[in-house]
Amino acid sequence: MAHIGFETHDHKTCIRKGVAEVDALCKDRKLQFTPVRKRVLEILLTEHRAVGAYEILDTLRKEDMGSQPPVAYRALDFLVSNGFAHKIERLNAFAACMHPGENHSPAFLICRTCDSVAETQCEPILIDAAAETGFIVERTVVEALGTCPKCNNEASA
Repeated sequence: MAHIGFETHDHKTCIRKGVAEVDALCKDRKLQFTPVRKRVLEILLTEHRAVGAYEILDTLRKEDMGSQPPVAYRALDFLVSNGFAHKIERLNAFAACMHPGENHSPAFLICRTCDSVAETQCEPILIDAAAETGFIVERTVVEALGTCPKCNNEASA
């Protein structure tokens, strides 16, 4: 599983592919992918960084898609609970899942300078160790704080 976020890529294709994957998964699972839920996912996919609920709400308000906090929080809850987005605990913000529909334990690389976020795969050491004791891991949150390649290059220039 490759991570995406710090490398250069076709961002429009990334957004289109992410929305299409979630749309197909919703159809398969018989979930309602409403216009607001879709738009919130698009907002999360717009940049590879964590986005706060109120920033999402501001965008929805400007687009006449809702102005009350529950609009954003309900859409985010749907996306997170179905594995289409993740909550970045350290930033109290959200990021689109780069591997929707896959059973994975994500780890997040968070740039302390520009707040970009890249999702990668967490090593299964914790899950394997827990399984040896009979403990079943239901959710992990691994977040590493540092500086991304772009910010490292700018700092050394």
